[in-house]
Amino acid sequence: MAATFTDITKLVHEPIDPVALAAYVRANGDGAVVIFDGFVRDHSKSRRTLYLEYEAYEPMALAKIEEIAAHLHEKFSIHRVAVVHRLGRLEIGETSVYIAVSAPHRAAAFDACRYAIDTLKRTVPIWKKEYSEDGSVWADGELPPVPSATSAVKPAS
Repeated sequence: MAATFTDITKLVHEPIDPVALAAYVRANGDGAVVIFDGFVRDHSKSRRTLYLEYEAYEPMALAKIEEIAAHLHEKFSIHRVAVVHRLGRLEIGETSVYIAVSAPHRAAAFDACRYAIDTLKRTVPIWKKEYSEDGSVWADGELPPVPSATSAVKPAS
């Protein structure tokens, strides 16, 4: 289901332009724009992150993002929405997901933005692979334990 509210819903392989998206959703009748800017941090589960890679089942992921945007208009008194998720390799500090919601009143904008990111994370088929110095793992997977400086190899019995 495509959003019919002149929203922006996209999957991209290039850097996200947060300034343009925030400007797009903002209008004179709005009193608030709430933004969620999810970006790559330098660590995960006490390991240093080198970079991330995002993959998606793109047709379904885009359809689910469009559904989320349409549902925001049904559930909240908002004006316009931008939901953009980046795919591919992302370096530390780069934006992976950006959501902007405009509304006449701040409460609706806050509630809608929170609902959008929570729903996206739960329902959209996008997967994150984390790369660290000791390997890679899909998000929420398990890495091998970090070797300690004092650990010794046990002799075979």
